[in-house]
Amino acid sequence: MTEIKALQPEQLRSRCKPESFQFQTTDDLPDLGEMVGQERALTALRFGVSMPGSGYNLYALGPAGAGKHTAVSHFLKEKAAGAATPADWVYVNNFNDSGKPLAIRLPAGRGRALQHDMQQLVEELRTAIPAAFESDDYKARIQQIDERFDSHQEKAFRELHEEAERHHIKVFKAPGEFTFAPIRDGEVLDAEAFHKLSKREQKSIDSDLEALQAKLQDILQKQIPQWRRERRERIKKVNDEMTLSAVGHLIDSLRAVYTELPMVLSYLAEVQDDVIANVEVFLHETDTGPALLGGGPERSLRRYQVNLFVDNGDSEGAPVLYEDNPTYGALIGRIEHISQLGALITDFTLIRPGALHAANEGYLILDARKLLSQPYAWEGLKRALYAGQVRIESLGQMLSLVSTVSLEAQPIALQVKVVLLGDRLLYYLLREYDPDFMELFKVAVDFEDSVDRNPDNDQLYAQLVATLVRKHGLRPFDRSAVAAVIEQSMCMVGDREKLTTHMRSIADLLSEASFWAGEAGHDVVQQDDVQRSVDYNVERIDRVRDRMHEEILRDTVMIDTDGEIVGQINGLSVIQLAEAAFGVPTRITATTRLGEGELVDIEREVDLAGPIHSKGVFILSSYLGARYAPDFPLSLSASLTFEQSYGEIEGDSASLAELCALLSSLAGLPIRQSLAVTGSVNQHGQVQAIGGVNEKIEGFFNICNARGLSGDQGVLVPASNMKHLMLRRNVVDAVRDNKFSIYAIEHADQALELLTGITAGTTDSDGIFPEDSANGRVQLRLRTLAGLRMQYTAAVKELSTSVSLEDRESHGVGFSEKPGHNTD
Repeated sequence: MTEIKALQPEQLRSRCKPESFQFQTTDDLPDLGEMVGQERALTALRFGVSMPGSGYNLYALGPAGAGKHTAVSHFLKEKAAGAATPADWVYVNNFNDSGKPLAIRLPAGRGRALQHDMQQLVEELRTAIPAAFESDDYKARIQQIDERFDSHQEKAFRELHEEAERHHIKVFKAPGEFTFAPIRDGEVLDAEAFHKLSKREQKSIDSDLEALQAKLQDILQKQIPQWRRERRERIKKVNDEMTLSAVGHLIDSLRAVYTELPMVLSYLAEVQDDVIANVEVFLHETDTGPALLGGGPERSLRRYQVNLFVDNGDSEGAPVLYEDNPTYGALIGRIEHISQLGALITDFTLIRPGALHAANEGYLILDARKLLSQPYAWEGLKRALYAGQVRIESLGQMLSLVSTVSLEAQPIALQVKVVLLGDRLLYYLLREYDPDFMELFKVAVDFEDSVDRNPDNDQLYAQLVATLVRKHGLRPFDRSAVAAVIEQSMCMVGDREKLTTHMRSIADLLSEASFWAGEAGHDVVQQDDVQRSVDYNVERIDRVRDRMHEEILRDTVMIDTDGEIVGQINGLSVIQLAEAAFGVPTRITATTRLGEGELVDIEREVDLAGPIHSKGVFILSSYLGARYAPDFPLSLSASLTFEQSYGEIEGDSASLAELCALLSSLAGLPIRQSLAVTGSVNQHGQVQAIGGVNEKIEGFFNICNARGLSGDQGVLVPASNMKHLMLRRNVVDAVRDNKFSIYAIEHADQALELLTGITAGTTDSDGIFPEDSANGRVQLRLRTLAGLRMQYTAAVKELSTSVSLEDRESHGVGFSEKPGHNTD
């Protein structure tokens, strides 16, 4: 096998050369038009926004801080700028049923005009109507009606008096009553005089009195009520005519303004009819506020107001709205109440819009996690999108928890594109468990976590830095600082061929670098300012790392960085605590002895190993048998463990280290403790890539550096991880000074050679490794164990047979004789 050479410094960190840029500072660069490397997301965004039809709403998925909100908002605002301005919506009183307000759609800006016109109309009516009813013409017409009524009444009583006089009867009028009395010679007959009359005369007088009484009753009960009704009707007609004369020309002037809006014309006609029917409101104003629903006709001028529900008068293009608190009421709208005399009352002027109303005929952006965390907000949004209209009702009404009377506002037609912002896990959970989700959100806008690094993207990234610098009001960055930002971007994504698209992390780095530049008195941010920001950020969050490394350096946690030991190796692991990720070395040990081929993973036995780690151990067992014992039984009992590990272990990145420790124990070959190993292996011994390679290397380097670099220390990593190497500058400098080494490994044999200093060896045509090779020693040991097992098995069998014979003889049990067989 060819010699494995340590990686060169230039292979450990990719550099961005400042001289590759033509600008001096970011002030020389224009703003970036679109996000770098998000072509897939932007294409999906264009499709979803342009696609007509129901259900083509969008879900932008990606990690928090990836710039989804900025990208979506920027794109939608550009799209909305060229769109038509949406209509205004107003709520007006329903004069037929005040509990069901009417919604009217008007062109943008006309809602505010209608509201003002109605306010002006009411103000003019409050003057015009009383003036009309105080005019001489009105008084004359009313006086004429009164005089006619009085003349009818006087005529009727005059005729009654005349008829009474013809029959020698006098009519006496007292308050509230009429009395008839017969007279003779101008004197009223008393009872004694009446009884002295003849029966014939008495009968004649009684007959006349009855006739007069009947006529009086006819006047009082029929004629006068009829004349009064006629009087009221005539007065009402005059009132209506006077009111119409006052309001008609005002309404007609409004009709001329809104002649192209049939719903407004219908509303104005109803207003005119209601003003005429309730003219006394203007004659005797008592503004009592909103009337209780169902409590009779409203006696308030509020019913002529216009509730400007959605006002787009000052808007240009379609609305783009982000609702940062998507509660049910904030989305759907609400009906407010006011307290009056101990009761909660409401009317159409207290209807308030929600985000769906404000974004109607435009775009609404919502945070998916916030939306789902609000009770019934998700269900309310789905119902509105399914129905294509927004119906305002409280949660109590929706859930039938309350039975009080409230408004039933007319629903408003909905035409909106909704964009949800969320992470990928939430998207797939909704897709899997909510059957409505894919009906309503058919377009996935998937944002990339990284973008390929190439010269063109370096230039675009420089523009991105310039855009963020201007957006946040930071100091300009010179090209060396921009190059440092690009290098840190590669570190963030953990790939020398990629740049991170996590905008929040980049923006934070720029802000902190600008701060440190100010602390250093720099007007322009330089490379050192960026590096100081990176270093301080690590220092700020690495308290736990420092404590763990301290325990290793104080030998509380046992890690050797020099010497050679059989069956012991330094593995590497990564610990993630919030945004802090760091590597720590871990001692892995292996023991082997005669057995039946079992490989014991102690962590798995005590339930401290995850399934992926357990899978890696099973692969080791398979590799061991297939590579070294293809034609004889695997006759060992081996155990593997992570020493001083007290938490759960997951992942297979330590399987290469475990394999090397196991082979060391079998071959009796000591392993160099100055080296640490990371990488997973497959059943053919090929070393596979792992995660966190930079953190692992730096973690072991920190321990070695603290103890003193000897030049023998280093780390073995998978060769397939070379493209992920973006190590700190002090690690690269140590490699350049030959104080630390990093080796790229493709096969387990290469690791075995580096760790033991013995050639791994290859098999001959019979599948036998050379005896002096590392693999040969492993194979020899396994053959020896297999032979011992065979001897042990035979001995146990012989012993078992002997014990069985003695047991039979002691109980008087013999062998049965076969026919014709002589036992002597």
